[in-house]
Amino acid sequence: MILVRHGQSHFNVHFAKTRIDPGIVDPGLTEEGERQAQAAGEGLTGQGIKRIVASPYWRTLHTAEIIAETLGLPVAIDPRVRERYFFTCDIGSHRSDLTARWPGFGFGDLPERWWPEEEETEDALGLRCADFRSAMLEQGRWDGLLIVSHWGFIRGLTGEAVGNGVALRFDPHQGAVSAAL
Repeated sequence: MILVRHGQSHFNVHFAKTRIDPGIVDPGLTEEGERQAQAAGEGLTGQGIKRIVASPYWRTLHTAEIIAETLGLPVAIDPRVRERYFFTCDIGSHRSDLTARWPGFGFGDLPERWWPEEEETEDALGLRCADFRSAMLEQGRWDGLLIVSHWGFIRGLTGEAVGNGVALRFDPHQGAVSAAL
C-alpha cells in the first residue's frame, strides 16, 4: 500500500510559524497544499494504484480529490485513517456537509459526527493503527491501495514522520517502509 499525507493546510502554515494552535476547525488546503496534492497525483501515476481511501477530514478529502482526478479513480472514506484528535483542526465536519461538497465519494456508513469526543492518547492512536494494519492483513486487500491520511496516523502506522504531500510505500506484512515517489 501507499500512504500519502495530505497537502499543506491553513493550520499547518500557522502552527509552523507559532507552534500555537490557531483554532481552525477542519482546515482546507492552501494553494501550496493543492500543488503538493497535484504533484503527488502525478508522481503516483503508473504505481499500480487501484483504490483510494481517505480520512474524512476536509484536507485529506481535497487532497484525495486532486489525486483521484489525476489517476481516474473513485475515493472511499475510512475514519480509521483519520488524524489523532489533539488540536482544533482535528474537529471534523459533519457527514452531511462533506457529502454535499463531495457527492461522488463513498462515505459508506460514516456517522454524521464521526470524530472523537475528546483528545485521543498516543496509546489509543497506536491501537487504532494496529487494528487497521491487522484488518489490511486479514482482508488481504492492501496491494494497489492508496491511503490519503495525516502525519499522526502515518507515524503511528509506520514510525515515519512525513511532510505534506509526501508518499511512502508500506508493507503491512513486514512493516517495511520505503519512498513511493
